[in-house]
Amino acid sequence: MKNIAIITARGGSKRIPKKNIKDFCGKPIIAYSIEAALTSDLFETVMVSTDSEEIAEIAKYYGASVPFLRDASTSNDFATTVDVLKEVLKKYQSRGKFFEWICCLYPTAPFITPKMLKEAMDTLIDSTAESLMPVVQFGYPPQRALKIENGRLEYIYPEYESTRSQDLEIQYHDCGQFYICKTKAIEKYGSLLTSKTIPFVVDEQSVQDIDNLSDWHIAEMKYIFQKHKELFGEKNAISKMSSVIADLSD
Repeated sequence: MKNIAIITARGGSKRIPKKNIKDFCGKPIIAYSIEAALTSDLFETVMVSTDSEEIAEIAKYYGASVPFLRDASTSNDFATTVDVLKEVLKKYQSRGKFFEWICCLYPTAPFITPKMLKEAMDTLIDSTAESLMPVVQFGYPPQRALKIENGRLEYIYPEYESTRSQDLEIQYHDCGQFYICKTKAIEKYGSLLTSKTIPFVVDEQSVQDIDNLSDWHIAEMKYIFQKHKELFGEKNAISKMSSVIADLSD
């Protein structure tokens, strides 16, 4: 079975300069996605799609392939993830290389592990689905969302105002970590979410959006906690986090 892992890492991040290669707990954040994909042994090819020579060099150092740089059309703010994936597949096809399964990994997802990728791939292959998307449960019921209208608060969904939280339907959102799908599905639908997409539910502790520096620091604390918990147990991890928080407060 021929599988490809594509890590999408455009240069030029504005909110966090050089976000995709910024140091995260000791190494460039993109290294975590590369290492997870390589260590999983699921992929014939692990490549990074980028428009940046600097990102390309770091990606190669950590073991990824960068056979070409992105075109200008997929390097702007309006290019979608699917646009990037289609470009990569087309360029490989022009070289006579075809893949059955494609895994798109984001470069700022340090919580991805080889075990997670293996479990996701096994789940997808054992199903009749075309694609898989990791999702996480909303931390607060979206049905209780509020909006500000003319300076005053209003429920967006007033019909749920008196509904008990435990009676509300559980809702999920995209983890923003990785996606796995059949290459033919990408080419046919032009979307990562189709009528034959299955969920891969991820624990909230293993998910963190990183859009600004505050998010970045939260992600680092979560990562440190998880690693210490795995190695030394929860009590030691809590002690370690207390130490980290104390250092940040100084």
